[in-house]
Amino acid sequence: MKRKLVAALACRNQGSRLYGKPLQNLDIEKGIRVIDLIIDGLNSLSCIDKVVLGISEGKDNEVFKSVAKQKGIEYIVGDQIDVLNRLIRCGEKFDATDIFRVTSESPFLYHKAVDSLWEQHCSQNNDATFYEDIIDGCGFEFIQLEALKHSHLRGKKKHRSELCTLYIRENISDFKVQKVKAPDHLNRKDLRLTVDNPEDLVVCRKVFNQLKDQSPQIILEDIITYLDQNPDLKDLIYPFTIEGYNTMYI
Repeated sequence: MKRKLVAALACRNQGSRLYGKPLQNLDIEKGIRVIDLIIDGLNSLSCIDKVVLGISEGKDNEVFKSVAKQKGIEYIVGDQIDVLNRLIRCGEKFDATDIFRVTSESPFLYHKAVDSLWEQHCSQNNDATFYEDIIDGCGFEFIQLEALKHSHLRGKKKHRSELCTLYIRENISDFKVQKVKAPDHLNRKDLRLTVDNPEDLVVCRKVFNQLKDQSPQIILEDIITYLDQNPDLKDLIYPFTIEGYNTMYI
């Protein structure tokens, strides 16, 4: 059977630290938002068959339907809390065998590793393949749709939240899981590249405007070099790194 990979982006605007994180502008002048760069980057990857938005119910989130229309992609609307079900429905919409999971507030995915790791995920017939030990916001996961359905059926409320692969991680012996570590130079726990706080947004805007000529696949090594040359930006985000890495996979 030919495998079919759907990139599912769970979207909602509510956020206690920063409202509307996916819709924040990376380029204010040109109106390029966090979610625009993510979608464009996903569409540039040869292994991804479709990109689908898993939009949370609620009036505040209606805007994401317009985003889908602007970008020429599909969407589903589902329960605000049960993010896992939204991902499953994204896959079912296009008969996916597997889900590619990234978050909708992390604009700088490590694109370089995606296609080769998809081949590995398929050839080894993994239930889940996790790309880990990388800068917060740059990793990704491949999960067979059936493994997500099993997680939803067997898991508890906490497993049906935004912690979509927590059940698999807590019951790893029940699944065929491969955890792939990024190269050591990308394991930088003094950095983060996800928009969760106003300070994160300041840094991601600076990065994007410095390297936007590379869009949509901005080279992570170039981002690291730029931040190392600008310690004031690193200082802005450092206070959030400890909690971020301690809670990354739980």
